[in-house]
Amino acid sequence: MWGDNEKHKLSLNQDENFTFLGRGVDFNGVISFEGTVRIDGRLKGEIQTKGTLIVGEHAVIKGIISAGTLICGGKINGNITATEKVELIKPAIVVGDIHAPAISIEEGVHFHGMCDMGAEKWTQVEGEQDVENVHDLAAHREHRGKVRVQEHQP
Repeated sequence: MWGDNEKHKLSLNQDENFTFLGRGVDFNGVISFEGTVRIDGRLKGEIQTKGTLIVGEHAVIKGIISAGTLICGGKINGNITATEKVELIKPAIVVGDIHAPAISIEEGVHFHGMCDMGAEKWTQVEGEQDVENVHDLAAHREHRGKVRVQEHQP
């Protein structure tokens, strides 16, 4: 039924480590790994890797995540740091801040937090002259809510 070429495409690279925490698994603590891990269970704690973390759609993670690449279709409540990229795919729900050089959010994903993609790198590349023309959004928000009232004297 399967051709030799199709089997080769579906298999993982022999040199790559792959770990799976299945549905129904509850884990509390710190996980540190290399290679690729897929989580479909519940995890409370911290995940550290330079590899790839795949969060399945049934997974629930509460804690801090530090990974090379994160692909999430499940629920995460905590801050995420990725050195390569973060991909949020439907039906993911993420509550927390994301720090990564690249991020993609599919339509239908719920994300509540701050996203930092390295604005300091942009300012270093563009130079100080160009930064002078960029307005501080936080300062703008601060002034937007204030209303000045002047009394009119006849």
